[in-house]
Amino acid sequence: MTTATRIPPAPTPPAIDMTSGDGQPADPKLAGQHQEEAQINGTCDERFARVRDVLAEYLTSGLDIGASIAVLVDGEVAIDLWGGYFDETYTRTWPRHGLVNGFSSTKTMTALCALVLADRGELDLDAPVAEYWPEFAASGKASVLVRHLLGHTSGLAGWTEQMTLDDICDIEGSVALLARQTPWWEPGTAAGYHGFTQGHLVGEVVRRVSGKPLGTFLTEELLAPLNVADDYYIGTPEEADSRVSLLVPGYPINPRGNRFFARAMLNPVATPRDTWRISWRRAGMGALNGHGNARGIATAQSVLASGGAGGVRLMSEAGRARVLEQQAAGVDLVLDIPLRWGMGYSLNNEIVPASGGTRVAWWAGNGGSMSFVDLDRRFSFGYVPNRWITGAHEMDRSLRLLNEVYQAL
Repeated sequence: MTTATRIPPAPTPPAIDMTSGDGQPADPKLAGQHQEEAQINGTCDERFARVRDVLAEYLTSGLDIGASIAVLVDGEVAIDLWGGYFDETYTRTWPRHGLVNGFSSTKTMTALCALVLADRGELDLDAPVAEYWPEFAASGKASVLVRHLLGHTSGLAGWTEQMTLDDICDIEGSVALLARQTPWWEPGTAAGYHGFTQGHLVGEVVRRVSGKPLGTFLTEELLAPLNVADDYYIGTPEEADSRVSLLVPGYPINPRGNRFFARAMLNPVATPRDTWRISWRRAGMGALNGHGNARGIATAQSVLASGGAGGVRLMSEAGRARVLEQQAAGVDLVLDIPLRWGMGYSLNNEIVPASGGTRVAWWAGNGGSMSFVDLDRRFSFGYVPNRWITGAHEMDRSLRLLNEVYQAL
């Protein structure tokens, strides 16, 4: 096993401007003072009426500008709602197939692809990555396992070389850098959130095993069979551009963190406005640039919650359980918070007090998106807003909705 590489201390990062561009917060509460009660479309089982009411409250008050929420229980749709406005001009209503960049909730879609391949017997999560990707064995990584990538324990939490947005959008080039890179710590011994790199790493394994780029595999093997191919993309095509709602920037953020945080999460810096770039949208970055809506997330994650959706089964009961195999537990080296990582998902169930300690698998994205699965109650939850409020670890809105879901159940 390789020893850790010494990483020079990172300079103190500057405050990242997440504002509207003139230095002032883009505050939808002010822009939306003229709003009447928000229009909400879709379907909602009456037992979840409180969930619908909370979404309406968000949209009317300005906590959200536009948003979607979906819940599937045992593979059947219980909630599929969307409403509000497409952007901060408040002139275009939210479309049924509207799309938003969900940042790190994308990781759950990427992990799901790996779990499906494992369930099919095509990918061994306990095998060395180099068995599928020989170049990866360089720099002492021959013993790094596939599950180390999924569990954030590979030691490749970021790029050692200085990166730009263009660099990470060049999937082939940035993946090659990771294949040559020495881990920052001994793989398998500790977890450090692979904020940008996990999608590049797991996505490359998916490509090597299936012969398809990550986004193509997701669409063809999961989303299309579930009839939600128009509701989620990793690598958004040009024909979907008119449906992409640009993230509405919120308030400035002053980044903090240890040296791993700066290297992993701020190399490069990615702001909401950066996600407006076409090059960002087209790239297949499986950790951070999935564009979708709640329907796409919840329907795909129903594969993990109950094996499939709408009568289409894509995963066995044994395959579902694999997500719960704990890979690490303790204070994350990058995020500096206690986390329990399973196969690509957080297993921390205490974030939703109403869950009562059930077995869950989830992760959220900067700007407020959430992908959540309860394996015991067999439900999946997706929430995608277009208003970025505080950015990182922004879960107040989604967790309130989730608690209402649990109360209804």
